[in-house]
Amino acid sequence: MNLPRFNAAPLLIAVLCVLLLGSCGTLTGPISEDYGKRTLGTVWDDQMVESRGISLIRNESPELKEAHINITSFNGTVLVSGQVPSEAAKTAAAAAIQNLRKVKKIHNELEVAGPTSTMARANDSYLTAKVKTALLLNGDTEALRIKVVTENNVVYLLGLVTRAESDAVVETARSVFGVQKIVKAFEYIN
Repeated sequence: MNLPRFNAAPLLIAVLCVLLLGSCGTLTGPISEDYGKRTLGTVWDDQMVESRGISLIRNESPELKEAHINITSFNGTVLVSGQVPSEAAKTAAAAAIQNLRKVKKIHNELEVAGPTSTMARANDSYLTAKVKTALLLNGDTEALRIKVVTENNVVYLLGLVTRAESDAVVETARSVFGVQKIVKAFEYIN
């Protein structure tokens, strides 16, 4: 006598679906957006602005090809820092990136001076690390929302912060030994 065969595969699939999808619909409150966080797409856009921007600046004039220039972008706010040989070169550098997509605001902090030494740049890196560490230890603001750039002992602060967080970040940076000046290039979220 032939008994019908029982196929357990459909039953197993149904049980797995119930178990796996059971917690997908739980929502305990309203969905809130954290305006202080950048999306992965925004981070990508910032990286593209930095790489494309430095290329545009270098090709703008022979004077800029040899200058020490850094471009830092955070959520479309662009900091141009470093040293250039003339005021015309400073203006040309900012003009070169003015029309880049995803650039909201440019902070042209270029100095008309000779390039800094390797020792000065190493000290700038050390100061940046000290400020970042102080921000991490302070805990008043989520340190990952702040970008710290140091050029010739001047600390530039970029990020998405509230005005209260801005004040706390500046006070923390000010407390770090070696910082001569602080320049805020924040985007305020309130």
